[in-house]
Amino acid sequence: MHRLQGFKRLYQGLLFIGLGLCITTVQAQDPSSTQNYTTARIDFSLEDTQTGRNLEGYIWYPSVDSSEPVWAHGNTERVWEPIAVVPDAAPIEGSFPVLVLSHGMFGTAHNQAWLAQAMVAQGYLVVAINHPGTSHFFRDPEQRRELWQRARDISRVIDYVSTDFVFADQVRQDEIYMAGHSLGGHTAMMLAGAQYSAKQFDEFCQHNSGELVCGLFTDWGVAKTPDDIQQMEMDWSDSRIKAFAIFDLGGSQSFDRNSLAAIDVPMLIYAAPKDIMGLDLDIESRYLITKLSQQTFSYHEPEQLAHFDFLGVCTEKALQVLTAEEPSDRYVCIEGRDERRAMHQQIIEQLSAFLQVNGSSQGGTNYSLEQ
Repeated sequence: MHRLQGFKRLYQGLLFIGLGLCITTVQAQDPSSTQNYTTARIDFSLEDTQTGRNLEGYIWYPSVDSSEPVWAHGNTERVWEPIAVVPDAAPIEGSFPVLVLSHGMFGTAHNQAWLAQAMVAQGYLVVAINHPGTSHFFRDPEQRRELWQRARDISRVIDYVSTDFVFADQVRQDEIYMAGHSLGGHTAMMLAGAQYSAKQFDEFCQHNSGELVCGLFTDWGVAKTPDDIQQMEMDWSDSRIKAFAIFDLGGSQSFDRNSLAAIDVPMLIYAAPKDIMGLDLDIESRYLITKLSQQTFSYHEPEQLAHFDFLGVCTEKALQVLTAEEPSDRYVCIEGRDERRAMHQQIIEQLSAFLQVNGSSQGGTNYSLEQ
């Protein structure tokens, strides 16, 4: 089936999602009472004087300081529900595991703030960045072409929180995990040990030129020169990451099959069958699990899960705002409140259980299929 129309729609929609229609920070009146800890937040930036690929993002972490919370990563009058955070608060005593997040195409570090809040409530430190080139805020085409840099971004973030971060001595070095959505799932796979194969992917796209990821990578100029191919095909795995959550990834066909079979790190894989927006699950998540060792992953394909359910909960005014200002993007918030909140709760529970079981252990999970 030809999917160029789906590609255009998803491309445009994600440009809008990155913008977020007024993501703001305002004084919060009532921080969530369901948290075990207050969600504290530090903004951070990492410079790279050699390449100019500077990173910006957020670190959320548990605190018992509830003074002067603010609403952040959304806007109750616009599209995305915010979360309550306390900027620069003191952390809890003791140590915490780390969850690093990677956003999708033209997404932002804001996109999984809902997940950050939930994991902080359980004692995790959570980190998210804006990937240069493929973030809404940083869309330089040269940086976008260098897709391997996304994996390097994550390793740089781990370097930072493990050594230079002000609370680095509280980080559990053997409990560092990662979750990636969409293109972020592709990034996570590279860090788990999947290696890009230009030859294999070119052959796939010759016979499937209308597929979403073929259009994207061609449009971006990914792996089109010998130097870029060499960089893309390097082993970008990071052994410090002990387990991965893959949220409806794109680009499975670009990975060398032998490298997929060799992955031995635990993985929690979600596929979204509802409103797939051009992602063919048969060539993405369903294909992926046929190439992985069955002892390494747990697979979930909830019937009501949509690709954009990994973004935040939409506000009561979201559909009204979108209808007036971005009518072609209303689909992002259809069933984006109670239904999405229910999916979030399911994801949180399953991710928490998965990390608890697979944390610093060497074994993987048994194969399972949920629909």
